[in-house]
Amino acid sequence: MTSVMLLENIHESATSRLHEAGLEVERRSGALTGAPLRDVLASHDLIGIRSATHLTADDIRSTPRLTSIGCFCIGTSQVDLQAATAAGMPVFNAPFSNTRSVAELVVSEAVMLLRRIPEKNMLAHTGKWAKGAAGAVEARGKTLAIVGYGNIGSQVGVLAEAMGMRVVYYDIQPKLSLGSARAEGALVDAVAHADVITLHVPATSRTRYMIDAEILAACKRGAMLINASRGTVVDIAALAQALRSGQIGGAAIDVFPTEPKTNNDPFVSELQNLPNVLLTPHIGGSTEEAQENIGIEVAAKLANFHATGSTIGAVNFPEVDPGPLQSPARLLNVHSNAPGALAALNTLLAREGINITGQHLQTRNDTGYVVTDIDKPPSAELEQALRSHPGVVRIRVIRRQDAPDSAA
Repeated sequence: MTSVMLLENIHESATSRLHEAGLEVERRSGALTGAPLRDVLASHDLIGIRSATHLTADDIRSTPRLTSIGCFCIGTSQVDLQAATAAGMPVFNAPFSNTRSVAELVVSEAVMLLRRIPEKNMLAHTGKWAKGAAGAVEARGKTLAIVGYGNIGSQVGVLAEAMGMRVVYYDIQPKLSLGSARAEGALVDAVAHADVITLHVPATSRTRYMIDAEILAACKRGAMLINASRGTVVDIAALAQALRSGQIGGAAIDVFPTEPKTNNDPFVSELQNLPNVLLTPHIGGSTEEAQENIGIEVAAKLANFHATGSTIGAVNFPEVDPGPLQSPARLLNVHSNAPGALAALNTLLAREGINITGQHLQTRNDTGYVVTDIDKPPSAELEQALRSHPGVVRIRVIRRQDAPDSAA
């Protein structure tokens, strides 16, 4: 039976969905690394992780059995995507399921910062009564700048407008604005007049420390900064200095360049004990609703890939949706995107007298992926010939339950 390993307390909804697909599921509460991780990879067909388990190129190359990786979160930076693609493994994630949870947290933090709740809370805990309106303002009528106007950023804008905020946004790709949001052509223009700035960009070389001392200096004095995207987007030392000088009036930071691997490890940041600063432990998407939805979404993608070969939603792979298996067998072939690859596959099938009843091909960069429905399962000899053919990265055969084990 096909086995799945789920690490890091992935929601039980994933287990239920995978069981429904007839897969054997094993669960572990924490992240793994090194030899224990490689042992798990070597003994399972599918793996589900969150953000604390990192799959390196060496980890991926060590496991010929593994066929696919599920990231039960938005990001996939914890997986070497290039290595996974080279090994013929699609990687799936959940780009939509925690959108509402993150958006709600961001808008709530904007209100908290504008009302200067963090510092008043800190003073109250030390026995000081700081009643007063000085520096506390309403969100209504203020300008929110959204950096990265994707699934979460655009939802933040909708919620903020409902509260009466003006919304501007900056994105490197042209995006259709929702509501009355207005696009800005440059990052510096987006932040220059904003009362609150919120970040919703991926971790890439382009976004690394994009919020640095220069950008912070270009912000409206006293602006609030919120980061619920990736820890490497903000230069924390520069932010700490801007907070101390009053250039930035407050911050809510949910992600950090270096984060504890477990809840038992210490957390240290230059932002600790600064007034009007909210620090949260990477919980933007940590609601029961979001985790349940993520479990269902990613598990469904893994189960569909296992049952049909569908790669719809893969972040690193050509997307093919061949539909349910109707023929006796289906051949999945991952190969180098080079001339003659499809002809070579079809020639080998023809030599064994196998008729093609349907075929779906897509390419992406250097990778080709072809799903071929055939009128009888291939023999072991044909499977070996396909695996050893130049340019073939990986093959897998899906047999209809009532089909014979091999070609006649």
